[in-house]
Amino acid sequence: MRIALLSDIHGNLVALEAVLRDLETESPDAVICLGDVVVTGPQPRQVIAALQELHWPIVLGNTDAWLFDPQPWTANNEETQRLLEVELWSALQLVAEDLAFLHSFRPTITRELGRDQSLLCYHGSPRDNTDFIGPMTTVEELEIMLGDYEATIMAGGHTHQQMLRRYQSSLLVNPGSVGMPFQVINGQSLNPLWAEYALISSVNGKLQVDFRRIPIDLAELREAVVASGMPHADWWLKDWRNG
Repeated sequence: MRIALLSDIHGNLVALEAVLRDLETESPDAVICLGDVVVTGPQPRQVIAALQELHWPIVLGNTDAWLFDPQPWTANNEETQRLLEVELWSALQLVAEDLAFLHSFRPTITRELGRDQSLLCYHGSPRDNTDFIGPMTTVEELEIMLGDYEATIMAGGHTHQQMLRRYQSSLLVNPGSVGMPFQVINGQSLNPLWAEYALISSVNGKLQVDFRRIPIDLAELREAVVASGMPHADWWLKDWRNG
């Protein structure tokens, strides 16, 4: 059994299509999306249309849920005000059929991997899609978020950074972000020019987790942003580079 895990597409069809080309060569048995598919990127409706054709099971992310009633949140500075305006623009692009598709997303998804191994998928945590699980999350915090759940592999997104760590008898996996990966170099935040996902395999009880980073083309991304008419296009593009 080989399952591809991807998360946090954030309206970036250019990045999603790069992952889809790679998946064609990998031919996993299944693909599961861990949520946050629309908000913040230049191609919200195009991403929804692609996912509808793919028929993947999808977890409900926090920004997906926000779209059901997209109320403005408090912006504390110029950067967050721009982000808010981009997210509100994303919400305005959707029609009723798009929202109906988002309502089909589930809080969690489980899969049996064979040999008494199982996979539990969520966005932030199975408790709450806004929970943050990272490399430095304490065991005490994990017990609060994961204590009532059991699975061989627990997989979530939300942080936009790839991660593998152990929690009790489980492996915690974060495949990173397809559409908005995040990296800090010399104290400066940037969006590296790649799309992230993960492949997990279970063969005769042997587990393997592979992290992938698929290059994306800046010129193609810029063309999509300009064509979209999204607000603050130059601001959105400025951090897309490799350090």
